Amino acid sequence: GQIVGLTITLRGKRMYDFLEKFIKVVMPRTRDFRGLSKTGFDGRGNYSTGLKEQIAFPELTEGAAEATFGMQVTIVTTAKSKPEALAFFENIGIPFKKV
Repeated sequence: GQIVGLTITLRGKRMYDFLEKFIKVVMPRTRDFRGLSKTGFDGRGNYSTGLKEQIAFPELTEGAAEATFGMQVTIVTTAKSKPEALAFFENIGIPFKKV
């Protein structure tokens, strides 16, 4: 009876609010963050990345959560290729690792 997975789809304002918080607040709070990896693209313009612990969200504290868990975030775009999606993400300010 234990939940082991969950999928949530966000659209519109909620999606943009989550994406902004995830990129500008949550990811920089993760240990040794130097930007997102460019290897997260799937070839169709979508990007996936993950967190090992949800406590990077400022609303959560270590003591507030019964257990820590990771999460996968996939950003689905209308881009048709990795270069097109990369240009879009860089244009909206997503920080990628400098190679």
